[in-house]
Amino acid sequence: MVFRGIEEIELIRIIVDSGSDLLPEVACEHNIQVLPLLANVNGVEYRDGIDLERDGFYALLEETGAFPKTSQVSPHAFAEAFKEARDSGDEVIAITLSSALSGTYQSAKLAQAMVGEEGVYVVDSLTATYAIAMIAEYACALRDEGLSAKQIVAEIERFKGRVKLVAVLDTLEYLQRGGRLPKAAARLGEAAKLKPVVVISEEGEVGLSTAVLGRKRALDTLLKKVAKYSVDAFFPAIPIYSFGTKTCAKMENEMIGAGMNLSGRRQIGFVIGSHIGPGAYGVVFVERE
Repeated sequence: MVFRGIEEIELIRIIVDSGSDLLPEVACEHNIQVLPLLANVNGVEYRDGIDLERDGFYALLEETGAFPKTSQVSPHAFAEAFKEARDSGDEVIAITLSSALSGTYQSAKLAQAMVGEEGVYVVDSLTATYAIAMIAEYACALRDEGLSAKQIVAEIERFKGRVKLVAVLDTLEYLQRGGRLPKAAARLGEAAKLKPVVVISEEGEVGLSTAVLGRKRALDTLLKKVAKYSVDAFFPAIPIYSFGTKTCAKMENEMIGAGMNLSGRRQIGFVIGSHIGPGAYGVVFVERE
C-alpha cells in the first residue's frame, strides 16, 4: 500500500512461478514476484533460475544423461507470498504454470484457501515458459492503466487463449521419459531421426503435433504452422531455445524475412527444459482477435 497525501492506494502484486522463465530484469522492472520450482538431477536439487546457470543445466543433462525430476512450488511458499502482500495492503494476482503440466496451480489454490480468498486471485495460465511471461507482462500493463485486480483477471483470462507456443525438439527422448510418448514410438522415431514439432494445446498440455525427418523439414513445418495464424504484431513474438542457438537463429531470419515483429531471443529454463531437452527451439506469439 502507498500513500498519496491522506489517500491510501492499494497496489496489485503480480506473482508468477519460475515455469514462466521471466527474465530477472523484467521481473524487477514490472515488480513481479517469481517463486522458484525445483529440479532434481542425480539427487541434487536446484532452484530454477537461482542455483545454476541455464547453459550449465543443459550441459549437465548432456554429460550425465540424467532425466531431471521437477517439483512444484509448495502451498506454503504461495501462502507466505500471499500473506506478505495482504499484510502490506496489496491485492494479489498469481499466474501459474499450466495445471496440466504441474501441480503448482493446485498449490496456489490451496494457499488461497489458507489465507482467505479476499483480494487473492489465482489464474491457471494453461501454458508454459515465455507464454506465461507474456501474460504476466500484459497484466502489468493493465495494472499500470489503472484497472482493478478483478478487471485484470477477467482480461487475462480472455487474453491467455490468444498466446500460442510452437516448438521443435531435437529428440523424442524427453517426451517419452516424461510419459507423453510411448517408449516403442520414441525408439522408432529416434531410429528414423525424426524431429518432433510440439504445441501447447488449449487444455494446457504439451502436444506432439507431428514428427518430421531432419532439422530442415522440422523448421519448415514450424514456420508453416505459425503462418497459419494471424499474428498480432502489437505483441513482439518471442524466439525461445533451450541449449544451442544455431537453428533458432535460422528460424528468426526466416520470420524477420516474412515481416514478423520479434523481440530478443530468450532461453528456456530448468523446469520446461527438463521436459524438452537440449537443442529445442520455437516461438511464442499472440494471435490477433
